[in-house]
Amino acid sequence: MIRRSAGGVTQISDFQPKRYTIIGDHLTQNRDLSLTAIGLGAHIQSLPDGAAVDIRTLAGKFQEGRDRIAAALRELEECGYIKRIRERTPEGRIVTRTLSYNVPGATGTRHAAEPVTPVTEPVAERPAPPAPERVVRPPAATPPPPSSDAAPTPPQPLPQPTAPTPQRHHTAAALLAELCRDDARLLFAERDVRRLAPGVAAWLERGAAPEAVRRTLIASLPPDLRHPAALVAHRLTALLPPPLPAAKPRSHPAPVVPLQNCDGCDRAFRAVLPGRCRDCREAEQYPARGAA
Repeated sequence: MIRRSAGGVTQISDFQPKRYTIIGDHLTQNRDLSLTAIGLGAHIQSLPDGAAVDIRTLAGKFQEGRDRIAAALRELEECGYIKRIRERTPEGRIVTRTLSYNVPGATGTRHAAEPVTPVTEPVAERPAPPAPERVVRPPAATPPPPSSDAAPTPPQPLPQPTAPTPQRHHTAAALLAELCRDDARLLFAERDVRRLAPGVAAWLERGAAPEAVRRTLIASLPPDLRHPAALVAHRLTALLPPPLPAAKPRSHPAPVVPLQNCDGCDRAFRAVLPGRCRDCREAEQYPARGAA
């Protein structure tokens, strides 16, 4: 079907029996969203459940960089088209679950009002055991509620080198400044480099190689990293290696007496200075014994 118009775009629509997505004009013609955000919102609504929509995955699929994709996701989140929730898996990892709303107002309200019904497996009926005798116990003392005025636990301070040196501090600062080459999100301000450099210098003082420190700081970064300097400070503090054991003193080997050639019989013998062997010296001292 072709819809004629006096000017502008002419829509040529064909029937699509499969592989299509219904997207509202409130998204595709939203004046509060950029074109990047509108296209990204349409792409997310066309994906199946469980598809990855983190910044790294989207940047690998499209030509837009991570900064533009991150800005578009923030626009969609502000307008209510997506909602990102951080959850902890049974293995202890922090993951981000993204909820996509095709109608932000109605879908979000209905999703919040729907009760969550846990799925339970059917259990075979068993005869009820006899009721135990009721034992009356005095009520346990209820501990007083924690005081709301208690101060939060302050973060642990960064490790400091015991013997700072200018060369080690320069190596630590250069390592922090070059982390952005591995991940663009690790671009620190100069004040953050000055604050974190003593922590890296403490690692180097304890025998850690600069490459090992770099791999530790960039490993398994979360997809929605918002405070890179705080994450690096936490890893420098929590993963600090133990100090190197004291070096054992080296034992000096006993001196080796060199070999000398006897001036009398040309036989090899050990002595500090060249000369005659013991037999030649005795023969000179006792000539009668040598003649016998």
